[in-house]
Amino acid sequence: MLVVVINGGDTAEPGTALLIAAAPVGKGRLIDASSVLPALAAVPPSALTGTPAATVIELADPLDPQTVLTRIRATATAEGPLSLYIAGQLQLDRRQRLLHLALARTTPTTMRYTALPWHWLAGELAIRRPDTTTVVVDLVADAQAWQHIAAQGLALGHGVRLYGRIAPASPRRGTAAPAYLKACAAIWRSGARPDRATLHEQAAARVGADDALLLTIGTPPPAGVPAARAAVAADPHPAILAAAQAGRHAEAAAAAAAWEQQELRTHGPGSVQAIHWLEVRADLARLARDPGLSCELWMAAAEARLTRRQAPDDPDVEGAVDRAHHQWEQIRDLPRARSLAPALVRLRQGVPGRQRGALQVLQRRLESLHAGQA
Repeated sequence: MLVVVINGGDTAEPGTALLIAAAPVGKGRLIDASSVLPALAAVPPSALTGTPAATVIELADPLDPQTVLTRIRATATAEGPLSLYIAGQLQLDRRQRLLHLALARTTPTTMRYTALPWHWLAGELAIRRPDTTTVVVDLVADAQAWQHIAAQGLALGHGVRLYGRIAPASPRRGTAAPAYLKACAAIWRSGARPDRATLHEQAAARVGADDALLLTIGTPPPAGVPAARAAVAADPHPAILAAAQAGRHAEAAAAAAAWEQQELRTHGPGSVQAIHWLEVRADLARLARDPGLSCELWMAAAEARLTRRQAPDDPDVEGAVDRAHHQWEQIRDLPRARSLAPALVRLRQGVPGRQRGALQVLQRRLESLHAGQA
């Protein structure tokens, strides 16, 4: 369902609010996400956007990730402030280790085709001016997604304010309710109009933390900081590296994925700009101690460079394959190492590199893996 509400008549720059309530139909549903929409619909649109004039769009239990992406992409082009409210559940793609927002038809086996990758959202928001975007979430995470978030956090990249609550799925409690967003709606319906940080504190206090994760990411900096941070939006690399070195690996990865998506839109697939950010993501996976993902991304970068007709002995191609090989040797998950080995062997056959016997070393370790040895 799509509902557009205009509260006009004001000359100030209008704001846009996109409400997404999504969860699988049937036994895979962990949260009754759409139950929050009546509460939010009863809130004046201006409260949702923080602006006198507002446009509000609802997506209730959407079926197709491309439909959601199209709607997010359209709202991301709005000039004024943008607020996204998301109620739903997060699941982890075990193969690529990427978070997804489950949609109505999502199942564990169809996730890659029926759920919305979280980094798609980050990529669409990356095009917006810093500090014009606020995302408020009320999410439940399945066991694998919760472990991923607990280790790496959740973020949407530079310039996006993120508030909300993420709770682990609990079979004992049954289907969860989006209590955090309902508390926000109740505060607004009382007539109060607190700023976003205060609203978050009040809503969180009403529902209680329990074992949930409360998010307050990207709040406005103290006076004097914006100019310095703006000098970093010119070159995002230092901020991304700093986040990774501080252990905020999910934030760093989301920012890099967002820049990659922007370069894909600007310069196209296979462009040197997009490949650069693919390689940044590969190195960030190394810093996050995820050698399987790092190996996979380095292989993708090497394949992309070869597709661009770069020579097998090009230093960038050799470097990508060498790094993929090195990361593969660090993998201790034997099934994961076996699954990546055939693609790596094919790459090594075409890009032997400058280390003599690299292909033979790879094949020997692969033989030991098939024999059940580490």
